[in-house]
Amino acid sequence: MSRQAGGNRIRIIGGENRGRILHFPDAPGLRPTADRVRETLFNWLQIDIPGARCLDLFAGSGVLGFEAASRGAARVVLVEQARRVFSMLENNMADMKLGDRVEVVNSDALQWLAQNREGFDIIFLDPPFGQGMLQPVIDALSGSPAVASGTRIYIEQESHEEHPHLPANWQMLREKVAGQVRYGLAGIGT
Repeated sequence: MSRQAGGNRIRIIGGENRGRILHFPDAPGLRPTADRVRETLFNWLQIDIPGARCLDLFAGSGVLGFEAASRGAARVVLVEQARRVFSMLENNMADMKLGDRVEVVNSDALQWLAQNREGFDIIFLDPPFGQGMLQPVIDALSGSPAVASGTRIYIEQESHEEHPHLPANWQMLREKVAGQVRYGLAGIGT
């Protein structure tokens, strides 16, 4: 595959598109989830992914959403605000012929959530570091139709940041630190 502008690349690590290279442009705050973190995350989710409806609210490179689609998710919505990054997500989706399962939306995450009426089984929250976006999005998800009992929510943040305040019906199921990244999986109870 030819090198795209910016030369940023990351690979899908599992499923039908394993080894496939995703290209993404330089953009402020865009930092794809590392291979070893993704491997741990998708090991945690391996029985939940097939047939799941997934939402990647800060898609960036799209690697979390595309990885979920590669591993059998039935529907993946990638929300990305930056126009150039959104365009590259559309290109990657078309290259992998995932248009029947993946939808790419050019929108601010909070604005998109405010108008969303769809429910999801798995939600990926990996906002740009240092911009204070994690807590407002968690607050917006509380009571949103996007989440229901049984929804799994992946949360990634800088390891030195305070843990976000989770709604009362959310429970942190697993958590790890890898270098400067803290990541975990929360579950929604009744």
